[in-house]
Amino acid sequence: MTGGHLQIVVCGAGPAADVIQLVKAAQRRSWTAAVTATPSAMDFIDPQPIESLTGHPVRSTYQSSPGTRRSLPATNALVIAPATYNSINKIALGLADNYAMTSVAELIGRQVPTVIVPFVNAALAARAPFRHAVASLRGEGVRVLLGPEDQWEPHPPGSGNERQEAFPWTVAFETAAQLAHGSRPAASGHA
Repeated sequence: MTGGHLQIVVCGAGPAADVIQLVKAAQRRSWTAAVTATPSAMDFIDPQPIESLTGHPVRSTYQSSPGTRRSLPATNALVIAPATYNSINKIALGLADNYAMTSVAELIGRQVPTVIVPFVNAALAARAPFRHAVASLRGEGVRVLLGPEDQWEPHPPGSGNERQEAFPWTVAFETAAQLAHGSRPAASGHA
């Protein structure tokens, strides 16, 4: 599929600093993109270059800047990356305690094709709540890139910094584009 709008949600983990790679992957295929950040992710990203590239402000709160549209363009696909242990558990439970999680809950509820790329260590990934969250999200039709079939595994505790460079930004976009091409119609923007 060429063209479309990709909504990106970044969570507070090391790879978030490189989210511009996901934006560029989308733009190479003539997609537009906008980035929403969890409150924790704001410590990992520099919003200015992202905003310059996307033409949209990086949103992390319900309060929009004066003169800024409150709704986003129609969304053809959603990528949540890097997705933390905490955020994945929240998404599966439907918790919407910040703007990013509310946006995710709404877009999944609208059946927008969704890809989640976890960035978790093996100890956290072994926990029953995380395993149940991943299974629940997959059961709801969310594509979670995790496991041998996706060639993306949890990293050993304490090795996240070494794992950051291998984060599968392009795979995340390609998966989202494939889902958008072969699935449901686009959902309209949200506040």
